[in-house]
Amino acid sequence: MKHYFIGILWCILVISSSHSFAQNPIIKNLYTADPSARVFNGRVYLFPSHDVANMGKGRENWFCMEDYHVFSSENLTEWTDHGVIVHQKDVPWTNPESYSMWAPDCIYRNGKYYFYFPTINKNNTAQRSFGVGVAIADAPEGPYSIMEQPIKGVHGIDPNVFIDKDNQAYLYWSSRDIFVAKLKDNMVELDSDPITIANLPTKGLKEGPYFFERNGLYYLTYPHVENNIERLEYAIGKTPTGPFEVKGVIMDESPTGCWTNHHSIIEYNNQWYLFYHHNDYSPDFDKNRSARIDSLFFKEDGSIVKVKPTLRGVGISKASENLQIDRYSDISKSGVSIDFIDTNNTFKGWKAQLLSKDAWIKYNSVAFDIENLSKVIVNAQSAVGGIIEIRLDNPQGKVIASINIPANKEWKIYEAPLAIIPKEREDLVILLKSNREVEIDWIKFK
Repeated sequence: MKHYFIGILWCILVISSSHSFAQNPIIKNLYTADPSARVFNGRVYLFPSHDVANMGKGRENWFCMEDYHVFSSENLTEWTDHGVIVHQKDVPWTNPESYSMWAPDCIYRNGKYYFYFPTINKNNTAQRSFGVGVAIADAPEGPYSIMEQPIKGVHGIDPNVFIDKDNQAYLYWSSRDIFVAKLKDNMVELDSDPITIANLPTKGLKEGPYFFERNGLYYLTYPHVENNIERLEYAIGKTPTGPFEVKGVIMDESPTGCWTNHHSIIEYNNQWYLFYHHNDYSPDFDKNRSARIDSLFFKEDGSIVKVKPTLRGVGISKASENLQIDRYSDISKSGVSIDFIDTNNTFKGWKAQLLSKDAWIKYNSVAFDIENLSKVIVNAQSAVGGIIEIRLDNPQGKVIASINIPANKEWKIYEAPLAIIPKEREDLVILLKSNREVEIDWIKFK
């Protein structure tokens, strides 16, 4: 069978790979939707789809996706972009300008990594008929060889693979309903006829299945439009093919109206996590989305505790890195506003605007592992000049630094000595001590 090899491009992009840091969204240099997370070799690998500005590409005002990156992290705080692993121009059975590289997945078996992706099959006469392709590599970062043809008998989107305890592999996918079939040992052919999973909601779109097992229970999780936009739901069964019983909601609909949500669920270092997406960097256009993470918990009976999305996300932030306090853990009831630094380039991130005396913002879980720690640095601006304090734990906590921000309408770096040297891990509160407004981009320690 002919393979299409992506080598030179992969090498170039790996050499120029970059890092992203904690807080939601987790990837800060490009749009990343449909995050499929996997644990390989003690690291978390993230295989998202990649929204791009359609600017004359694809269908106007619709999803526009031309390639896939892979990211990895050991601490869920620092994320490395390993570059493009599959591009639409290298897939022989799709239109090289289809811009339909939708939600993917990846699995390891027998020394190989199998990357599954949907895209429009140009060889199918049905309009916008999707197939599922496979690319294979010796390492999760690639390089990947793309199979010449999609998986025969699979027509739909959002592939997801699960390998049971008996080593039988299953492929799940969606096309309004959710389907499942066994995979052969070669992982690129079906070993059974597809079946439609029964007993799921009949009203509204269902897509994006993600399947896992925990304590003998099999969890089928999926986005579902119960009302107007998607929420994340789940059903539980005793076998990979069901029957399943719908149990409830993992995450409610987006409070800001992002029409889609798409997710994955993994256990890593004895903690479960929900990866999902939201249109953080594109609040006015929900076809440009960004990956997020939040912790997920189970009750004793195996039911899932509903996840409330956060800006802080997960992971322990290093005091020596920029702490983006606008991705807060808590905030005062009034006197604080969050806005983009530059509305023309949202990837520059957000700023925290402290507007009135005693307004505060809290940022949890900062690791102070710096030798000879002596001062704090803040990137800030204030049209009239103001004073901020950094406190430990809560707004009434010990003051570790007081920083005077002179009147200046441009972003500048200011430093102040530490009155108290924090130890190990701390929660920080940044409080406005003056009656004059201050805007803060980030803080860090050295």
